[in-house]
Amino acid sequence: MSSPALIHTLKTGHVGLNVTDLERSIAFYRAVLGVQVTHEGTDAERRYALMGRDGRLVVTLWQQSTGTFATASPGLHHLSFEVESLDEVRATEHRLRELGAEFAYDGVVPHGEGSDSGGIFFTDPDGIRLEIYARAGVAATGATAPTADAPTCGFF
Repeated sequence: MSSPALIHTLKTGHVGLNVTDLERSIAFYRAVLGVQVTHEGTDAERRYALMGRDGRLVVTLWQQSTGTFATASPGLHHLSFEVESLDEVRATEHRLRELGAEFAYDGVVPHGEGSDSGGIFFTDPDGIRLEIYARAGVAATGATAPTADAPTCGFF
């Protein structure tokens, strides 16, 4: 027996990330996502930045951690952003290479073998795993999936 939906419309709101160096992370997300700081907390004990674009909050950064992102711990696996075209994915890849970002795979890869969707998989300065992808256009590039029998985004 199915229960009636309590929520009729569901969209992801913003994503909050713990970072080790707020200024470094602001610069990274500004350069990669084109977001701007809409509000910033500068109290030494409570540093944060709310970042958005087009009147919408996208990501919040909270300077309250040390070390690097622990992929072996429960919690966030990766954060994914959809863009409109493969050209935007490639432009973002170029910008990330200029910034010295670390990539999980070389170039744009499909989400799975034979998939037309795909993107780039990389980490931010704190090691948080990120993805920029397009819904279509990847199959025409001839790129192959890194793993034939599993979703590309699941095991990087």
